[in-house]
Parts: sequence; structure tokens; C-alpha cells
Amino acid sequence: MKITKEAVFNALKTITLPGEGENIIDKGVVSNVMIFGDQVDVDLQLENPSLQARKKLEVTLLKTIHEQVYEKAKIKINTKVVTPPKSPDVIKGKPLAGVENVIAISSGKGGVGKSTVTANIAVTLAQMGCKVGILDADIYGPSIPTMFDMEGARPLSVQVDGKSKMEPVENYGVRVLSIGFFTKPEQAVIWRGPMAAKALNQMIFDAAWGALDFLLIDLPPGTGDIHLSIVQALPISGAVVVSTPQNVALADAKKGIAMFQQENIQVPVLGIIENMSYFTPAELPDNKYYIFGERGAEYLAQDKEVPFLGGIPLIQSVREAADFGRPASLQEDSQVGEEFVGITKKLVSQVVFRNKNLPPTKAVEITNLVGCEAVKSQL
Repeated sequence: MKITKEAVFNALKTITLPGEGENIIDKGVVSNVMIFGDQVDVDLQLENPSLQARKKLEVTLLKTIHEQVYEKAKIKINTKVVTPPKSPDVIKGKPLAGVENVIAISSGKGGVGKSTVTANIAVTLAQMGCKVGILDADIYGPSIPTMFDMEGARPLSVQVDGKSKMEPVENYGVRVLSIGFFTKPEQAVIWRGPMAAKALNQMIFDAAWGALDFLLIDLPPGTGDIHLSIVQALPISGAVVVSTPQNVALADAKKGIAMFQQENIQVPVLGIIENMSYFTPAELPDNKYYIFGERGAEYLAQDKEVPFLGGIPLIQSVREAADFGRPASLQEDSQVGEEFVGITKKLVSQVVFRNKNLPPTKAVEITNLVGCEAVKSQL
């Protein structure tokens, strides 16, 4: 009797693996069949490495070919165990009801103006008609309450769906929660990582944030427990890295970018903002003095192939505005206000691009408010 490949394939199509719906031909378990007279060589590829599973399949295969093709066929089975490609264990948190975009604002080095940038971007977004919140995640050095003239404020308790929630404190159209609301100004927060992470989770999930177009997270400097807790707790839409042009700050900013680009984190870096780009004295408005270096963050953005969102000059009024609790972006027709408007529009553009072109941490669009939608349509 002449054995044909067609007859062997038809016989093997009657075999399925335990718990599988497809037969071993359609599933690709049989990688090759060769006929040499009355000898049949069958090559198998199995993902189940257990000896019992392999032996059971081989016995079934022998029996099937003998019964359906040729009872005296000499059958040789070559079994190869293959390991399926393992997808990276990407850290993603659960969505926060009503919050469309979660933006982490980070810096590798302390003192580069990250909180100042966060406050001014938040105010600028609110002025554009967006619903905005800030989570001050700098547990050990919260400064957002001072910048929003909220020192001494306490969140109220509200009932949401029968549950008691913290209501964020609001000023200048921005909703804020910070550990600074629960400690005295002179009190040091001396907590280990797990305690800090627990406090953060309470501010995230036990808060009545309501509907937000953007939740900005003011991260502490560096790359530590708090950063990992945030990416585990929330699906971060993207990150912004703030740095000065100084080489010392840029070296740490590189580490911040590398953290978000880690295989098991994979948070898109929406851009780099350069703070303290240059100094222009009031008496010499046409002069620029590059105290910390020139265009360092811009060159870093080019090197890392991430967007450069813009630079903020070193202006005394920015520091004064932060100290007095009224972000500089609120100043009408000011140079720094115009700079933040340009930076914020670029940031929104990157968020829109990210949501259209990258797999979502949470696929969203900016549609809650007419004003915010108008900003989106202009980009």
C-alpha cells in the first residue's frame, strides 16, 4: 500500500490536544511530515514540556495512523519542546474613574523647578478650559500647597456612592491633593516606602476627583519607591521630564527618562522642559545670560529622540509668584505666561498624538469641555 501525505494529514486532523479546540495540524503542532515507502516521519512542536503530555500525544498519533492510514506503517516521531515568547510584565495600574489623562511630571535632580512647572502648566490648562487636578506625590517635600496659597487647608469628606471620600482642595480652577494638607509646615514626614505608598494610594483612590481632563502628578526627585508605586497604581498616559541646562541636572534627567522607558514600565516620555534656561535682567531686556549652560535640555531631547517642549527663563517674578501662592501663569501679558502657554499647547499636542498612535494605558480623548476641545482642535 502506498502511503500519501494527504492521508496522513487527514488522519492527524482528527487529533486535538487536551483543552484545545483546534486539531494538531491547524494549531501548528505538526511542523513536518515525510514519507519514505512505508515509513512515516512526523515532526512535532509542543509548548507543553511535560513528559506525560508528550507520551500521550505520541501514543495517540501512532494509533491514529495505524488505524486510519496503514496498520503496518513504521512511524518515527521527533518531538521538540518550544517555549512561547513571553510578553514583558508591563506594570500598569487600574484606571481612575472620570480621569482622562494622567501625566507624571518628573525630574532626576531636586531643585530644578519641577513643582513650579507643574503648577504653571496646571493653571494654564485650567485657563484653556480644561478640568485639571494635581496629585502632589512628593511625600517628603510637598510644595504644591504653598504654590497654590493652600497652606493650612484641609480636604473635606464627601459621600460618593455611599462611600466617604476626600474632596480635593481647589484654587485657580485646579483641584489639589497633597500630603502637605495632613501635616504641619514644620513637621517632617519620616516614613518608610510602604507607608508612603499607602498614603499615596489613599490620595489617589479615596479621593473624589470627579471628571478631569488632566491629572498632573508632581513626582519627587530621583527614581525610587514613589515612582514605582505611582506606575503600579495608575495607568500613566505619559511623562514629562524637567531639567535645567546644567550637566549635573542633565545626567539625572537621563536616568529619569531611562526609568520610564524600562521594559516593564513603558510610559511614553511626552517631552522635556528646560527650566532656568537663561537670565535676562530687567535693566537689560535684550541680554541673555546662560548661567547654567545653553540649550542642554534641548540637546538631551534630541539625543534621546523625545520632544522638546520649551524653555523657561530664570525670572525673579516666577520665584516670587510661587512663594506668594499665585503661579506666574496667572500674570496677564507676561513673558513667562506666554512661555507656559506655548509649552502647554505642545504638551497637549503630544498627549493627543500619543492617544492616537500608541497602545493605551487608557485610551482617551479630550472631550469633557468645550474649551478643552477647542484647544485640541487647534493643534
